Amino acid sequence: MAEDQTVPEARKEQVVPEARKEQGPFEAVNQFFDEAADLVHLKDEFYDVLKTSYREIAVQVPVRTDDGGLRVFKGYRVQHNGARGPYKGGIRYHPSADLDEVRALASLMTWKTALMDLPFGGAKGGIECDPTGMSAREIESMTRRFTLSISHVLGERRDIPAPDVNTNAQVMAWMMDAYSSRYGYTPAIVTGKPLDLGGAPGREAATGRGCVYVLEAAAKRWDVNLGEATVAIQGFGNVGSWAARELHERGIKVVAVSDVSGAVYNAKGLDITALLGWAGSYRPLHDVEGCDKITNEELLELDCDVLIPAALGEVINRGNADAIRAGIIIEAANHPTTPDADKVLSDKGVRIVADILANAGGVTGSYFEWAMNIQQFRWKETQFNTELQDAMVKAFDACASFSEKRGVSLRQAAFAIGIERVARAARLRGYV
Repeated sequence: MAEDQTVPEARKEQVVPEARKEQGPFEAVNQFFDEAADLVHLKDEFYDVLKTSYREIAVQVPVRTDDGGLRVFKGYRVQHNGARGPYKGGIRYHPSADLDEVRALASLMTWKTALMDLPFGGAKGGIECDPTGMSAREIESMTRRFTLSISHVLGERRDIPAPDVNTNAQVMAWMMDAYSSRYGYTPAIVTGKPLDLGGAPGREAATGRGCVYVLEAAAKRWDVNLGEATVAIQGFGNVGSWAARELHERGIKVVAVSDVSGAVYNAKGLDITALLGWAGSYRPLHDVEGCDKITNEELLELDCDVLIPAALGEVINRGNADAIRAGIIIEAANHPTTPDADKVLSDKGVRIVADILANAGGVTGSYFEWAMNIQQFRWKETQFNTELQDAMVKAFDACASFSEKRGVSLRQAAFAIGIERVARAARLRGYV
């Protein structure tokens, strides 16, 4: 494998927000939790169990570099809640993947899997590193060491990792191989794998495609004509690029996309096919000719109908919420909107489809892959996509109905449904 096959995808995902920190990610997620828990009249005795993590692991990850040096990274795996099934959640490689961020993301996974009615709990993992400066050999070495360090809490019926920011199918293959070297061949230990190792046709596209399924369901319910709509997407890694591809194939106008180098804009619509080819050859989007060049921050504030933040968290914050002009936000990234910004946008009448719903196509697709591995039977991609669309539309309709009936935001509805399901499972199992 050439060294640049893993690293360039990392470059595309790494759109770093310049947000002023309002509160830590875990505190922010728990603020959303508190608001929704009130709606379902959650008993006080449940709060400590549902708001905190069941297990948190921090490990050293020493890596011998290509020049003979030694670097020691910090790695984490947080298992938030397993009342509804094995822990499930991605692994990200990023400088900001500290324990507080991983805690927040693990909590979000708990509510996401419950909202989608999947037989999983919530977990997340990460290594504090910048993979863009590392070779494929160094990333492989780091992945294997990290996997073996946490392997005692993993298992196809205990905790199943998946790709996240700056990780991909190749990283999952290394994780699976490292785990299998100790416990025997176990393809179901990770999802998001290459097809040759038990991956599912459709899984790579599932997160971005799921966002589009949700957008279509929202447009139908809210009587929005997507044929006349304009869409801006921040982030052009796996999720953002697949969302752009799906929108383009439907004839929906994508006017702006971005990667870490910056954003490109064309009011008449971008040639997404050409941009996919450009990005696929690991060239920065900001070097594309024939488009206006803008910053990632300017992209967020464009006059468009739909905004899809598909990069990192907290890019929409109290510093720019007033300037957001999109009428609909589809949160393809995890925790892209802070609580302060969420309130500002809600007061302005912006409709936000929360991350635990909007990007749940990834974990739903992972469930399909995991089930296939357990059964040792592979679906056709048409079946995968049909089941994915059904699941996304069903979850959106449940959230929209709850929101309309109770007069609350879609985010509050999504969290409330997830919290109620986890609390019920915890009570029935005797956790509380």
